[in-house]
Amino acid sequence: MKKMPTSDADCSYGQGQCSELIIAVKDVRHAQRHSKCCIYKVPNKLREVKEEAYTPKLISIGPVHHNKKEQDNKEPANKKEQDHKKELENMEILKLRYFKEFLCRITCEGLMEFEKIIEKRIEDIRNCYAEEISLPEKEDFVKMILVDSIFVIELFLRTAAREDYEKDDYILSKPWLEEGIKHDLILLENQLPFFILDELHHHIESSPSFRKSFIELACKYFFHNDNCKNIPKEKEVKHFTDLQRYFYYSPKLKSSDRTIEHLHSATKLDTAGLNFKKWKLKSSEDRRLLDIHIKKPNLSEICPRFICSWLLHCLHFLKFFRCLKCMQTSLVIPQFVINHGTEHIFRNIMALEQCHYPKEAYICNYIVLLDFLINTRDDAELLVDKKIIVHSLGSSKEVAKMVNKLGKEIVEKNSCYHDLAVELNKHYKNWWNKNIASLKAVYFRDIWRGTATFVGIIVLLVTIGNFLRPFVYHK
Repeated sequence: MKKMPTSDADCSYGQGQCSELIIAVKDVRHAQRHSKCCIYKVPNKLREVKEEAYTPKLISIGPVHHNKKEQDNKEPANKKEQDHKKELENMEILKLRYFKEFLCRITCEGLMEFEKIIEKRIEDIRNCYAEEISLPEKEDFVKMILVDSIFVIELFLRTAAREDYEKDDYILSKPWLEEGIKHDLILLENQLPFFILDELHHHIESSPSFRKSFIELACKYFFHNDNCKNIPKEKEVKHFTDLQRYFYYSPKLKSSDRTIEHLHSATKLDTAGLNFKKWKLKSSEDRRLLDIHIKKPNLSEICPRFICSWLLHCLHFLKFFRCLKCMQTSLVIPQFVINHGTEHIFRNIMALEQCHYPKEAYICNYIVLLDFLINTRDDAELLVDKKIIVHSLGSSKEVAKMVNKLGKEIVEKNSCYHDLAVELNKHYKNWWNKNIASLKAVYFRDIWRGTATFVGIIVLLVTIGNFLRPFVYHK
């Protein structure tokens, strides 16, 4: 085994080997991540769970999938891959059509100005990507960024003035195509840096109806909202995946130094007297999906032992006792709307957090919390019945499967719900709640069994009264 050189003198013995080593690694990036890096290749362990969630189906934006398309010269293995490749090629033609129509509204000097903007920021753009970008010529890179950027800006402008374009526009006139492109534009690997889109948009001379900031156009396009509350500043948004993340969490969230190690399922917590309650958002509140908190009854502060959750469960079939629910410990959760595109959106946001926000992975924390609460179809049904989850997946079993798969291969360094989980486990382990939970499961599972139990108790009391009556009268 050769001794490694430890000084300049030692290194001189093998200058040939050293020079060869230097040549081999001279073009490789530094191990340290650039401060502007924000667009990543999805880790393989996440991609293997559901690869199609991270791959654009209709349109590729940016250099990551553009490079793949340029470098992949082999024939598609099957018809599905062939159709996919053809679809991407057709959308490239559509991007050029949008680009051409956009050029009709600006001067030649305006186009040259756009090119200069991209050329000045070319290094900043490259540094946003975690992967090496190796287009053969600088001009090709500038052209790709320009065409993709103009396509996105033009699409947003047409969406903002939908009434003028919807009838004849190739995308807006086809709802399935519009939704498909919208889905592709939020994929982590399919991004352009937000700052270059914003800078190019500032140089557009358009009609007064289009004079909105680019962040407002993006909110209009993705969230169908002209006046999104708590719109982040342009410099804070890194790309569209990051923008999606901004509208799912509250600035009130704070991460704990610990993660959730164990939490009982929703049905178990329900049988222990915990009330699951949907948070009714006020009109002044924007998306607050992650604001989950425990609401305890005021009576517990006066008399901690008198928590009437068990009594409410036993008599929940009687309308008279429903007014007492204000005295029940509740887990207040904002409504979670799930459709067939929700999984892909969350997967890409979670992949971004795993790569860029490991200590502020609030969406990951939320999904892991749901993963603990939802283990079976019954757990999902409970949250659906409480209107906490609204879905169009067909069955509660599909909801449970989706949530459980979302939590696979997610690594947490900390959790903003650690203290919440501790409180929930404490509520479940309380001897009073636990024993009353068993009583409810055996004797008050449904209205018929509860009624029979209630009648049985009355009969028992009447029998005892009849037995004691002779002794009472005798005295």
